[in-house]
Amino acid sequence: MFDDLTDKLQETFQRLGQKGRLTEEDVDIAMRDVKLALLEADVNFKVVRQFVKDVKAKAIGQQITKTLKPAEMVVKIVNEQLIELLGEPGRLNLSSPPTIIMLVGLQGSGKTTTAGKLANWLRNNHKGSRPMMVAADTYRPAAVRQLEVLGEQLQLPVHSEGIEPPPPEIAQRGVEKARANRHNVIIVDTAGRLNIDEQMMQELEEVKARIQPDEILFVADAMTGQVAVEVAQDFNARVGLTGVIFTKVDGDARGGAALSIREVTGVPIKFLGVGEKLDAIEIFHPDRLAGRILGMGDILTLIEKAEAAIDQDEAEALGARLEKGEFDFEDFLRASHQMKRLGPISKLMGMMPGMGDLMRQLEPGQMETQMKITEAIVSSMTRKERRNPKLLNGSRKKRIAAGSGRTVQEVNQLVQNFREMQKMIKQMPAFLQEGMMGGGGGRGGRRGRRGRRGRGDAPELPFDISQFGR
Repeated sequence: MFDDLTDKLQETFQRLGQKGRLTEEDVDIAMRDVKLALLEADVNFKVVRQFVKDVKAKAIGQQITKTLKPAEMVVKIVNEQLIELLGEPGRLNLSSPPTIIMLVGLQGSGKTTTAGKLANWLRNNHKGSRPMMVAADTYRPAAVRQLEVLGEQLQLPVHSEGIEPPPPEIAQRGVEKARANRHNVIIVDTAGRLNIDEQMMQELEEVKARIQPDEILFVADAMTGQVAVEVAQDFNARVGLTGVIFTKVDGDARGGAALSIREVTGVPIKFLGVGEKLDAIEIFHPDRLAGRILGMGDILTLIEKAEAAIDQDEAEALGARLEKGEFDFEDFLRASHQMKRLGPISKLMGMMPGMGDLMRQLEPGQMETQMKITEAIVSSMTRKERRNPKLLNGSRKKRIAAGSGRTVQEVNQLVQNFREMQKMIKQMPAFLQEGMMGGGGGRGGRRGRRGRRGRGDAPELPFDISQFGR
């Protein structure tokens, strides 16, 4: 999501960066480009108009045309305005357990799956949480069974009564059962419709009256664009929303709804669904999302993913070997398996500052395909060969090529690139000792950590990551 918007905004900022100083006319042209980019991303036109007006007022007000790096100032102002547009980080109200969370939305928005994801997230991220789910969507028979299956997969309890009883009664009895069994978080999955209708709204109002939820979260499909904004307004008017969860954020959506819904409805965004797996849900952070939109990356989310998915003992062992300047194909294979736990490599690279341009130059899935080829070649080596690549003579390479289904030329290219990487890694201990990780003088002092780059620039890599394994 936001890829097209990111590309267009970066093109605008690059054009500004080619100018030594900006005139007011330059700012007008840039804001026109920003306006068009936002409208093409399906952002609400009223929101776009106010956004551009606010950015321009700040830009002229700060005399941006007289600064030494005007393009950087424009990016800074746009970033700040995006964060303001997206609103404060939404947080669940968990202050008075049991917390009752009611999920609402249209059919197909992903409410049932989101119920499972949210229950799983609460159990894993809030110590002492004992979630229970309630299947109150009786209009789609598969929804009840789907929630039961999710409960079995997650090993979490689900209250269900089939599709015969009225949903308000199911919800009420489910909450009573959860309280009796001392569950401190209750997630109620309600019915959706293909379109909003009066019967649906009346039923939701009755469910709300019976269970008195602490949170009413609107589950919106990010792919539906401005329709999600209009539907959210209707739901908010009838049942009073406390937050929004966007699903399918990892899809090819333009993202306009995410940039509009907070401003139009005043309802905060609380979570983003970023994949199909039951752990693919993230807390919404407006500053991080703004950074992704502007191509600045999202290193904090990447770190959180790594902390949750990577085996710390393995990571520390690999780190110790790197500090000694040691790295072989066995280490590469372990590191590759660790990275897979974090998700698609292209998505991870997109979170790294400065890597957005590289990712846009590659074909979709190119990095994943290349990684599979590299893994196939390495896996066809014996353990002895992986630990000592110097053993790889002509006959061994032919055997490896045949075993991996690749060519000898590809094996040669991988070995050559790997040797270059080894040379770089052997230089790392001295590089680190000179203070790159926080030392005193020389290269590792203040200039060593920042070099000649600006504070917000992407870090320079000691080697071209795109060449490895090509």
